[in-house]
Amino acid sequence: MSWPAAEGRRVAWEDVPAGVRAAVGDVCGARVVEARTQPGGFSPGVAARVRCANGARWFVKAVSAQVNPHSPGMHRREGQNLAALAPLIAGRRLPIPRLRGTADLDPWFALVLDDVDGRHPGRPWLAADLEQVLAALDRLAGLLTPAPIPVPAVTELFAEDFTGWRSLAQAPEQDRLDPWSRAHLDELAALESTWAAHAAGDTLLHSDVRADNLLMTGDGAVVVVDWPHACRGAAFVDPLFFAPSVAMQGGPELAELLGMSRSGRSAQRQSVTAIVCALAGYFTREALRPPPPGLPTLRGFQAAQGEVARRWLAWLI
Repeated sequence: MSWPAAEGRRVAWEDVPAGVRAAVGDVCGARVVEARTQPGGFSPGVAARVRCANGARWFVKAVSAQVNPHSPGMHRREGQNLAALAPLIAGRRLPIPRLRGTADLDPWFALVLDDVDGRHPGRPWLAADLEQVLAALDRLAGLLTPAPIPVPAVTELFAEDFTGWRSLAQAPEQDRLDPWSRAHLDELAALESTWAAHAAGDTLLHSDVRADNLLMTGDGAVVVVDWPHACRGAAFVDPLFFAPSVAMQGGPELAELLGMSRSGRSAQRQSVTAIVCALAGYFTREALRPPPPGLPTLRGFQAAQGEVARRWLAWLI
């Protein structure tokens, strides 16, 4: 998992090696003549809207393993997921950008996608934007159940991530925890171990929904971008994973947000409690770690979401 106005260190298009730029131009069908770097997100690479010599416009994401060794793999997974979803994107008008193609020149990997003419949701969150986003997630859940492409189960994808409380119970970092977490650590570790049974399902999930992965278009549509973490699970998992970032960016609290979502309303309290516990443990542990290469602001964003999730957890248990 990754995620206010915190951003990765964007790389300008002009700083990309010439061979990579040429390969992207080949995918686009013509040489790139203009590139505008886009704000938001955490990728320590290129994220640019480009115009080509033939007038076509595309969105390019490119990253080098020399900046962050894990980022090219994420781009590859996203490319694989979008390629598999291509027939549905074209035929059922899923609110997901179409993949034009990829360029793989080690250590660089690039994706070329539809250029979506849209804006990120307003911050602090506006009620109208949030309603549109949750309606879009509900629509996606309906169209993507059962999961139409092979992806890992959410319980598999996050099996290692969602061990935060259990790890902290065995680690010296526990003396850096807030007083509430220290006092309840054994209870939280036990509850965290139950999350997988509650999250299982057969809906294709995005699993990393947040404001910088959403685009609001002029015709009232919502486009959900960045799909490297696609997985299978219960439909309510996406709005629940989304909830901490919404609250920390001025949106509603957990119960109100879930009540705005058809999928969210289907979640039982014990399931919500177990998964919020897993989220809180993940964010709490990650915030104590050094920042990963090329992502200097990530830990602060995780710490803020951990504070929100712990507050909810204290209310739920």
